[in-house]
Amino acid sequence: MPSKEYRNSHVQQNREQLEFHVREILRLVGENPEREGLIDTPARVVRMYEEIFGGYAADSGEVLGTLFDEAHEELVIVNDIVFYSQCEHHMAPFFGKVHIGYVPSGKICGLSKFARLVDTVTKRLQVQERITSQLADLIAETLIPHGVMVVVEAEHLCMCARGVRKYGSQTITSAVRGQFKRDASLRGEFLSLIGRTAGKLI
Repeated sequence: MPSKEYRNSHVQQNREQLEFHVREILRLVGENPEREGLIDTPARVVRMYEEIFGGYAADSGEVLGTLFDEAHEELVIVNDIVFYSQCEHHMAPFFGKVHIGYVPSGKICGLSKFARLVDTVTKRLQVQERITSQLADLIAETLIPHGVMVVVEAEHLCMCARGVRKYGSQTITSAVRGQFKRDASLRGEFLSLIGRTAGKLI
């Protein structure tokens, strides 16, 4: 089941202006915004913006929601959370997977909340490094676990489809907090369970 969908209210409130500016962009790049295939494009783009920038509509700090008392204090992993984001430098898409591991200190939250958290952080203008750190910090601040580790791997169209045009290249980032920072064996266990080798990341 897909995670809760957030819609950007700023886009909804400014729909008319946004459609005007999309139409102007089409004209300025040499297109005819009145031709059949483009007449409805400004409205489609605005509807897309409502969705892909939906992260601005949510309070990331509140997404993890209700916490549960649980004595489990071993590694918990939620991996392969697919995300799509927009590079703030070129407004080009980048996309990939997020892997989250944490060691609870008496509190856990529903597993689907991690997917929702990823959506709130990624559905906005972003850079991958910030996504990684924000996710680790939000989990650490909310759950107060013994440790958190987040790994993000993504493909950036601003690098693959333009500029150096290195199709298929991936960027991998990691953030470690608490016990993960001090315990190399715990980092290794996490990386092994998500199918990565420690030598490639740390």
